[in-house]
Amino acid sequence: MRAYERRLPHWDTVGQALFVTFRLHGSLPANRVFPPERLRNGRAFAAMDKLLDCNRSGPLFLGRPEVANLMVWALLDGERFGRYRLHAFVVMPNHVHLLVTPRVTARH
Repeated sequence: MRAYERRLPHWDTVGQALFVTFRLHGSLPANRVFPPERLRNGRAFAAMDKLLDCNRSGPLFLGRPEVANLMVWALLDGERFGRYRLHAFVVMPNHVHLLVTPRVTARH
């Protein structure tokens, strides 16, 4: 397993379930700073997730049914093409959560 850290730890692993979150660019307030030295062990994720869930401005394209459907098809294609096993997912207006078990490395 390859691991590295930016603001939060990242792992590149195969065969182990991962909870993944990604968001639209600009979906968090630009003036909000998350100092990594003060937010460890999931607190940074919880703070960012709360902001994403409450945000009613900024990009909300995933809240449009036609865009959300494209995202769903893209997630299902990843499983269909054998990149991962998709256990569960939710598409929110400005971000996506998914639980997957990778079958290939991220750089594959």
